Amino acid sequence: MRRNPVLDQLGTYPMATVQARARDRREAGLPVIDFSIGDPIEPTPTFIADALRAAVPEVSQYPTAHGRSDLRRAIADYIERRHGVVVDPETQVIPTSGSKEAIFSTPFAFVDRSAGDVVVIPTPGYPVYERGAMFAGADVHRVVLGDDFVMRADAVPSDVWERARLLWMCTPHNPSGSVMDRNEIAAIVDRSRDSGTLVCSDECYADTYEDDVYPDGPSSILQVAGEAMAGVLSYLSLSKRSGMTGYRSGAIVGDADAISALRTLRSTTGTASAEFVQSAAVAAWNDDEHARDRRHVFTAKRRILERACELAGMEVVASRAGLYLWVRVGDDLAVTDVLLDAGIVVSPGSFFGPGGDGYIRLALVPSKDECVAAGEALVEALA
Repeated sequence: MRRNPVLDQLGTYPMATVQARARDRREAGLPVIDFSIGDPIEPTPTFIADALRAAVPEVSQYPTAHGRSDLRRAIADYIERRHGVVVDPETQVIPTSGSKEAIFSTPFAFVDRSAGDVVVIPTPGYPVYERGAMFAGADVHRVVLGDDFVMRADAVPSDVWERARLLWMCTPHNPSGSVMDRNEIAAIVDRSRDSGTLVCSDECYADTYEDDVYPDGPSSILQVAGEAMAGVLSYLSLSKRSGMTGYRSGAIVGDADAISALRTLRSTTGTASAEFVQSAAVAAWNDDEHARDRRHVFTAKRRILERACELAGMEVVASRAGLYLWVRVGDDLAVTDVLLDAGIVVSPGSFFGPGGDGYIRLALVPSKDECVAAGEALVEALA
């Protein structure tokens, strides 16, 4: 059967191979502690689940393409509390079915494949940036990040800027956990406006950080975008913030014209969340206390694993926010194999593209007790 050639170019989704080997160990009855996927195990807060259950209707009907007004208002209120920025919930907010759907589909609303449009992506980075761009027919330009894993405006060549329709950045960064400061973000926004490039800032980890390092939390692109937020979009998610990975709920916030285009696309693809999921999302965005509590749990896990890496002679790089530890190891594929034999599942950095070679990523997902056990096994395996 003929199929889209992009599928063959991309091959298997990178994490699938590691997950398959981990599954084989489980089926063989061998112990597995899985740090490879950012899918937290802490229970979804009860009040969020209660909001969902209470909203399940007797008759289930189609959700609207632009999301419920109370959800858009809750997202706008969160943005004002978290970043001190006022956005219009009617024109500058669109709820999404998680961030993956939003990130993948965005290029379809803006890329003109006949014009040779370019999508700029950071690497190492989230693989969906590239996958969405390729399926939309864009040329992809990879920016290999430096040792601090921060995206910078001057890393993009001038001729690429002139063809760039979209540029992806991520702060806090997946996979490294690096954080862009406000000046670095502003420099990208300023340069993008010279070339008419839409800047898409993946901020799905905005509420997972260390309080003592970032008392006010990491900066957002919305804080430097100006009232109209021209040419700027921020991508948000409740997956890590609220333990709602299975609910699939997120948002895009920013430029009203871009949001309008995404609404038009949404009416074609039909990917809005079910209304009872939107009820749960309203409850989640309206509460900050549960997000703070979850953040403290992730910080405790981070401390345990940082100590284990130190004892094993491995350097943790950049990781002061987000859900991951980014660890320099030398041969990432070989170390991944050694750890898997010890029952510890990690993601090799090379899975995240050029610039990721020589690192492994550990998601702060297993319990604190499992982190302690994994730390001991890690030290022994790499001794």
